[in-house]
Amino acid sequence: MKKLKSREDLIALRNVCKKALSLETRRVFVCGGTGCVAGGSIEIYNRLKELMEEHGLPVDVDLSEEPHGEKVGLKKSGCHGFCEMGPLLRFMPQGWLYTKVRLEDCEEIVEKTIIGGELIERLAYKQDGVVYARQEDIPFYEKQTRLVLENCGRVNADSIKGYLSIDGFTALEKALFEMTPQDIIEEVKESNLRGRGGGGFPAGRKWESCAVQKEYPHYVVCNGDEGDPGAFMDRSVMEGDPYRLLEGMIIAGIAINSEIGYIYVRAEYPLAVERLREAIRKCEAYGILGKNILGSGKNFEIRINRGAGAFVCGEGSALTASIEGKRGMPRVKPPRTVEHGLFDKPTNLNNVETYANVPMIINRGAKWYRSIGPDNSPGTKAFALTGTIKNTGLIEVPMGTTLREIIFDIGGGMRGGTKFKAVQIGGPSGGCLTEKDLDLPLDFDSLKKVGAMIGSGGLVVMDENTCMVEVARFFMSFTQNESCGKCVPCREGTKRMLEILQRIVDGQGRDGDIEMLEELADTISNTALCGLGKSAPNPVISTLKNFRGEYEAHIYDKRCPAGVCAKLRHFVIDPTLCKGCTKCARNCPVGAISGKVKEPHVIDQDKCIKCGACIANCNFKAIREEA
Repeated sequence: MKKLKSREDLIALRNVCKKALSLETRRVFVCGGTGCVAGGSIEIYNRLKELMEEHGLPVDVDLSEEPHGEKVGLKKSGCHGFCEMGPLLRFMPQGWLYTKVRLEDCEEIVEKTIIGGELIERLAYKQDGVVYARQEDIPFYEKQTRLVLENCGRVNADSIKGYLSIDGFTALEKALFEMTPQDIIEEVKESNLRGRGGGGFPAGRKWESCAVQKEYPHYVVCNGDEGDPGAFMDRSVMEGDPYRLLEGMIIAGIAINSEIGYIYVRAEYPLAVERLREAIRKCEAYGILGKNILGSGKNFEIRINRGAGAFVCGEGSALTASIEGKRGMPRVKPPRTVEHGLFDKPTNLNNVETYANVPMIINRGAKWYRSIGPDNSPGTKAFALTGTIKNTGLIEVPMGTTLREIIFDIGGGMRGGTKFKAVQIGGPSGGCLTEKDLDLPLDFDSLKKVGAMIGSGGLVVMDENTCMVEVARFFMSFTQNESCGKCVPCREGTKRMLEILQRIVDGQGRDGDIEMLEELADTISNTALCGLGKSAPNPVISTLKNFRGEYEAHIYDKRCPAGVCAKLRHFVIDPTLCKGCTKCARNCPVGAISGKVKEPHVIDQDKCIKCGACIANCNFKAIREEA
């Protein structure tokens, strides 16, 4: 591994890598994202390699710096996004995608597909009776615009040479040798790239504010903590395209005159940490990180800090405190992080997805970037699509795409033919959107108008069988548990809100609860110290706004319309169907069912603990749950 000392050295190595790539006439990408790894993809990768070598195939797991002869590339890629269909295999140049691959499929795959060039139809994706062999033709992918995620699933995530072969570090090269720091900032400002971590603050303005600070050193910090339940966008970029993240951070360092960067990543992402560490090591070895990068006179190093999983450390000042070794707690602002951040020095803080946008903006220009999505929120956004929807996984669409397109075109609609009810967007800090919002464009400003936010990009889709009061209780429980406790409104207010919500779902709601929730929500959102505290009541506010009737049913009718809240379930025995077999009574754990043999039985509602054992044990379908 020879250290690159000039721009010419980088170009020469890139050309070698491109030649090596061209000699891989066939390539197999085994998904190495966390989801597929959990499903056994590494075992599949190892078995494929073993079988290919047994068949005498010239296997290339990484690109050679002395390329010669045709090869079959076998690569561990990052997340393809279609997580529920994993483990996934992609074959090039055909573009075929195999889903739900098992270890026992490997011999057939090697013999028929890799050697014979034949499609194994049973492993291809099927929807509504149609077989989709090519990944791009699958409806889940067809409607997406994958820019930040374009390399995830298409390159060897572990390989710096793989990244170079697809023009990696050309943006860094341009930033080092063709642009001044101010030129870089102006390009990012002109692109109107807005931070993808939640609030959508213009990245270029933040960079400029940090660059003009007279106190040194300046720091570049990447927020890879991603604490929202169900969110895994940043994790997938760190695992699947780590070199792009590093390239974006180095460019930011050049722009704000910084020589050191930190990636703050949650410890629950061990694969992301492993791949980032390896990527940093290789960049240092090649002279792309460290002193005198490519002979430019610029210095930049990157360190990794692992967080302990505290949600509040996603907030900027709490995150920097955690890197410093202190307890992660927000502080009063101003001063802002760009003025007094890490170690009380000027700090530029963006999340993973924001930095990953930078190389393509530098390469393709601000005008190109602004041609995607609305002018006020250009570019694309990655979302983690989960819930009661047919196609779950990681998606990327242009800003301004509607919920209807995401849920019904990409997501395939509701699972089991149920009716769409709501979608929680933005995690615990976000809010619920309903059927009336399906044609709302998803961008920062449009969502703000309806009291929601993109946040980091979690989308939890819910159907008619979801209790919205329980949804609010769940998110409030998460927020209350994750409160750092520094300010009274968040520490005590969220606790009181959770107590009320818990009483309501337990069937003990009382008159005035709704009004108290609204009063507490208003107080917390107006007086909490940090952004996380201020947004903590959002799920309650939005569910009260859109589903007030469900709250009233819980409180006044002691009924859960969705039949979800266990303590509000109401079981009755239909006397016309009951045969008096006594099986339900014999299996009731609290003796709540009485009656004579061969005569209809009854349930004592005061004794009933709503466990459902009676329904499970009735052979005549005589017991039903009333809504």
